[in-house]
Amino acid sequence: MPLLRRQKQEDGPKASLKELLPYLFVRRRLFVTAIALSLVGAFTSLVQPLIVQHLIGSVEQQQPLGWLPLFLVAFVLADAIVAGIEHFLLQVIGENVVRRSRKRLVMRMLHLPIAEFDARRTGDLVSRVGSDTTLLRAVLTQGLVEAIGGTLTMIGAIIFMAFLDLTLLGITIGVVVVAFVLIGVVMPFLSRATRAAQEEVGKLTSALERSISGVRTIRAAGATDAEISEIGNRTDDAYRAGVRVARISALFVTISSVAIQVAFLAVVGVGGVRVAAGDLAIGALVAFLMFLFLMIMPLGQLFGAMSAVSQALGALGRIQEIVRIPSEAESEPVRSGAPSASGSSAIEFAAVSFRYPDAVLEAADTAADPVPKAVLDHVSFRVPTGSKVALVGPSGAGKSTTFALIERFYEPSSGTIYVDGHDTVSVPHEELRARIGYVEQDARVLAGSIRDNLLIGSYDASEEDMLEVLERVNLADIVARTDAGLDAQVGEGGVKLSGGQRQRLAIARALLAAPPVLLLDESTSSLDSLNEVRMKEAIDEVSRGRTLLVIAHRLSTVVDSDMIVVLNDGRVEATGTHAELLESSTLYRSIADHQLLAS
Repeated sequence: MPLLRRQKQEDGPKASLKELLPYLFVRRRLFVTAIALSLVGAFTSLVQPLIVQHLIGSVEQQQPLGWLPLFLVAFVLADAIVAGIEHFLLQVIGENVVRRSRKRLVMRMLHLPIAEFDARRTGDLVSRVGSDTTLLRAVLTQGLVEAIGGTLTMIGAIIFMAFLDLTLLGITIGVVVVAFVLIGVVMPFLSRATRAAQEEVGKLTSALERSISGVRTIRAAGATDAEISEIGNRTDDAYRAGVRVARISALFVTISSVAIQVAFLAVVGVGGVRVAAGDLAIGALVAFLMFLFLMIMPLGQLFGAMSAVSQALGALGRIQEIVRIPSEAESEPVRSGAPSASGSSAIEFAAVSFRYPDAVLEAADTAADPVPKAVLDHVSFRVPTGSKVALVGPSGAGKSTTFALIERFYEPSSGTIYVDGHDTVSVPHEELRARIGYVEQDARVLAGSIRDNLLIGSYDASEEDMLEVLERVNLADIVARTDAGLDAQVGEGGVKLSGGQRQRLAIARALLAAPPVLLLDESTSSLDSLNEVRMKEAIDEVSRGRTLLVIAHRLSTVVDSDMIVVLNDGRVEATGTHAELLESSTLYRSIADHQLLAS
């Protein structure tokens, strides 16, 4: 199965301005309105120096001021009101950018192939949804849209400055050109530094997520101080990366500040000489200085926008890295497949081999050999419809991988898997999984209530159905002993439940969906003897008329299976009933002897 390789270049994932634009146009009407207000603001700003010039001229010539002061006040107020409304709209657009990018990223993440989750750190993915998407807001709130109107203001100011004095305008343009050249040199460094900083934040989030999720294990092992030290080191790395961003972005501020000061001092100095020489009226100099500031303020916005865009492109590169990964349906599309030649079985493996992708092995640090042996090697067996079949064998034999392949979490490296006689590659993922109930080995329970967990995949189940299935798996007591009932909270990862209760709740969730096929992976490994007996009775009851494929280390739960498949080192070593395997399989007899079931 194709798997996108993680970027190893020093610069990290890159994004283009073209990829950023769709995020900016998420609210087009508001965006257009904001630009229109920028144009209005540009007009109200450009009119003010002209009014001031006429005011000074009227005073010099001792003429009546008339309505000029009121016009000036009106335009100043209008400029402020327009700026306030524009700022509000930009904040709204910015929040919409963050919302859209987060929803798009989450949607894409949850449709990624399972291999991508196995190859990546959870905390890093969370960081992309959190901090990376937030940086996109800065594109709007730190001056990009304002810079559009500001650019028009700057152009208008330059035109009026040209009419007032070309010499002063030439000095000003020269300073601005030098500043832009310096900014252009600095910008790529800021983009790279931002990407590096976001990568460090992702590593910090991953380390923190690992420590919080495993806090009991860490506390019990006396490793709290070591974890604090590790997270502290990650925090220091993120700090140093952030300081590098601050150091480079400070150059933007320095360059823009120097440009403003040099332009102002040059205009005042040269302009003062020209006024003294009679080549320039004092009113024209004042108006020129006002236009200069009208040009410099948008120039500062442009510098800020360039900085914001550079940082946003760095963050967007990390977002787009995920968005560009083909979804599960795209990387593992539905293809034509021939039906099983041996007839219709609920499940059939035909010479199936499988090895995990290199990126998954690298992430797990399990591959000393760059080309490890196959997890499954030409595995073949059939599960007749309505039967109970067990998979047994030592750890690492490939039992859980077999279930992952049935669910199409991965595709076989070779061979074919059939469900109800159909090649699984010819069945859409949702349709395939709707026919299969799957209880994972670690009995995953999600944060929330018992009701929330039961309704995953069975949204239309009634309260009576939920209570009935809890009774079947011997969990009715945890509902009865609290006033919250089905709304009792299970805590993060089901921490308020025991290991056995978490397993039983996961099984209840699968039983509630009542699929034709049930896959139970080590489903009774955390149960005591009494609950194991009750669970076995519940499974036997619900499996009537359905197909059951069970993985278990406790042979006591599978001795009555219609067939037992013994896996060892990725191969099928033997198949048969419990009695048959005691006679034919040395490995099975060894397991039975160890569990006192050989007699």
